Order: sequence, then C-alpha cells, then structure tokens
Amino acid sequence: MANAFLVIGEAADGALAPLTAEMLGAARRLAGGSGGVSCALMGSGVEARAQEAIALGADEALVVDDAALAEYNSDAYLQATLKVVEQAAPKVIFFGQSNLGRDLAPRLAFRLSTGVIMDCVELAMEGDRLVATRPAYGGNARAVNVVRADPQVATVRAKSQDPLERDASRTGSVTKVEAAIDTGAIRTKVTERKGAAGEGVRLEDAETVVSGGRGLGGSENFDVIEELAQALGAAVGASRAVCDLGWRPVSEQVGLTGKVVSPTLYIAVAISGASQHMAGCSGAKNIVAINKDADANIFKASRFGIVEDFSKVMKPLIEAVKKEKAG
Repeated sequence: MANAFLVIGEAADGALAPLTAEMLGAARRLAGGSGGVSCALMGSGVEARAQEAIALGADEALVVDDAALAEYNSDAYLQATLKVVEQAAPKVIFFGQSNLGRDLAPRLAFRLSTGVIMDCVELAMEGDRLVATRPAYGGNARAVNVVRADPQVATVRAKSQDPLERDASRTGSVTKVEAAIDTGAIRTKVTERKGAAGEGVRLEDAETVVSGGRGLGGSENFDVIEELAQALGAAVGASRAVCDLGWRPVSEQVGLTGKVVSPTLYIAVAISGASQHMAGCSGAKNIVAINKDADANIFKASRFGIVEDFSKVMKPLIEAVKKEKAG
C-alpha cells in the first residue's frame, strides 16, 4: 500500500524512540485525510515494535528484520532503506535528527536524486510540497525550505513535534520487507563497542537541562550545576569550551558540534552564548541565563536573565528549588 508519508523509525531500550513517536504524530497531522502514514522498522528483532508504531499513528509498519542490521552500518541500512522506499513509494520521508538520520538521510537523498532538509523544527504542507523551517546562521535565524523533487526528505529535530496519544485499539497492516543485504558491499564493520556509564536523565530526552560554561572557572565548580540538575530532575550539559578543557565529558557537549537539545527549560550558567552553542539549544522553549556580563550574547535569546556572578546566585537558587519541591 502506497502511503504519502514514510517515517524511518528508531528503537531505544527495547521500545520505539520518543523521536519516532513525534515524527509519527507530525506525519499523521500533515497527512490529514489525503494520505496514509508508513513507519519503517529496520534492525534485528524489530518486528515486536510494529504494533507500537501503529498505536502511535502509523497505518502500516514496514519491517526489515535482518541480522545484518543488528548494528547500525551506513552501507547496510542504505540498502534496506532503498528497499523500503521502493515498497512504500512515499511522497515525503522523515528521519529523526539523530546520529542515524544525520548520516543516512543525505545518502538516501543522493541515491534518489532528490533533496534533503536537515534539522527541521516546523513542518507544514502546501499542496503536495513539504514546507520545512529549520534554524540557520547558528540558530540566529530560521530558513524556510522546500524540496522540488520527489520523494521529499527531511530530518526532524527532537521535541519539535508533538506525538499522538498512544491508542492500542488502532489497527494497521504489518508488511515484511526482504532487504536481501549484499554483505559484500558493506565497507565497514563494528569490531568493538565500549559503553560510557551514564546517570540520570539522557541529555537528548530531558525536559530540563542545566548547562555550565567556561565562566565557572574550573571543573570543581560544576558541583553546583550537578546539584541544581539533581534538584530539578534535569540533565547536565556543557559548552564546547568546557569539554575541550576536559572539565566535562564530550557526551555532555551542547552545540553545533555536540548535541542539539530542545527542552522545555534550558538553564545556561556562565555561558556567553556563542553562535556555536546557541545552535544546540535554540530549540528550547524557555532559556534562563545566569552571567555576570550584562552584554553576553546569551541574554538576547533568554526569556529570563540574571546578571550576577554564578557563585552568588546558584546556592540560593538551589535552596529555593529544594524548598519548592519539598513544599
């Protein structure tokens, strides 16, 4: 069955990733009554997620279950995605603005002789054309883009779209797609995987993020960042300068070359607000800045700002949050 929209799904921790649910919600709203929504599930043992995709808005789940897809690999996943696109014949293809989407979406667009719009934060349809808005100039402006060829490909930023309420009573079809992966065409392989132990909320999924910058003066002063984050149930982030200095792990870096976050609340402590950093947090619904420099660029993007040295602000703020939580 040909559907107008195809969502390339991703799984995390044995369930569909939240970003997949958000893309399904967006596709469902954009499709309206004029077209259906397919969700592709690629990997090993992913068929169990098919009904979950349908409950979250898909009319059809396209399952590519192959041992060669157990680990993400560009060459293998591109082969599988091309088979899915051939089966679904969509007008619009959504990827998440994730590691997979950043890598695979441009490759697919090139192979299909079409264009791709990266990191979309707003989506609309004008006739049969997807009109996508994305940050530009390091998050200081927004550009509206259209792909003239078909299929139209776009990657969607996390938390920019609202998922539908899960409805277990929804019905849809499950179609198995034979990928017939040519293993001889796979040029890379995973030889070893090392996991970094993580605590608390994942930065990408957090509703609240507390980030610290070089203005903290040293890694020892990140104690107040961690304490505030713990009090709020938030994730800890950092600027590139902080990570380059080795004060915090690269996994916490927010910015153009780090992670892009879209929380409800982003608290930036001793961060100047360089364009590289703002590109990573401009999708936040509310930014609160704490900086002793009244002319810091971060205040231009902030909803609330405190012009003061962090050492005078953080302890009272933490105590106030703890008191509010306890009350």
